[in-house]
Amino acid sequence: MYEAHFNFSEAPFSLTPDTQFFLNQSSHKDALNTILIALKHCEGFVKVVGEVGTGKTLLSRILLTHLKSSCVTAYVPNPYLSAEELKSFVAQEVGAQFDKTMASHELMSALYRRLVQLHRSGKQVVLIVDEAQAMPRDTVECLRLLTNLETEKRKLLQVVMLGQPELDNLLKRKDLRQLKQRIVFSEYLKPLRRGACRAYIQHRLASVDASSALFSSAAMDFVYLSSGGIPRLINILCHKALIVAYGRGQQRISLWHVAKAVRDTEESRARSWAGLLALFSPGREQLG
Repeated sequence: MYEAHFNFSEAPFSLTPDTQFFLNQSSHKDALNTILIALKHCEGFVKVVGEVGTGKTLLSRILLTHLKSSCVTAYVPNPYLSAEELKSFVAQEVGAQFDKTMASHELMSALYRRLVQLHRSGKQVVLIVDEAQAMPRDTVECLRLLTNLETEKRKLLQVVMLGQPELDNLLKRKDLRQLKQRIVFSEYLKPLRRGACRAYIQHRLASVDASSALFSSAAMDFVYLSSGGIPRLINILCHKALIVAYGRGQQRISLWHVAKAVRDTEESRARSWAGLLALFSPGREQLG
């Protein structure tokens, strides 16, 4: 739409999780490092929790990129599966010899044989479950049982769960306490702070060969204040601000363009009034 107008190589604020735009800092960096360390030491479960829009799916894709050369991975983007569907999915992803007519215990045996085979060949197997808060209770228990597959010295399957805060509520159930006890490492993705928000916007612009000065200082600050530092909201507001500027034939994004974007974004309007007042101080850019 506006790529040619601003001389972008591609759209910089797409909502599609793209590893090209991953900014390795703040809590996202900490979470990635924690996961990699936990997997290196063969811990059974790792949990990452973050609010909607904080970048969990992008983090999972970055993790897959890190692991692709050293591990066999199975990625579950939508875990609303039955226990049997989960077992079949994992078996298929790791290359186990099975068919859908197998009884449950036969499927587990086939999966175990394949995991042992991979272990003997020096391959680590990692299951990554995105949106884990959506798992039915029986599927969560199945996940625990899958991690019972082990040799005398190590787990044959490691699990990384990423989910919204509701995942913590799910794991507080008494009948899931055995799984909760197996979670050795937990991380929480936090919204970006002001400086990180600026760095995030500039990183995305640099990734598409755009000037880091395309957004004025006040514009970036208002994006931060109106998004609460949530990456998805940052992308939405920046994208809409670019549309506004493109529609007016303008080449630089000011506070005015962001204010128009905020007005069109319900989730950001409530945050914006206090932020807008904070920006109206001597020496700051004014609307208009």
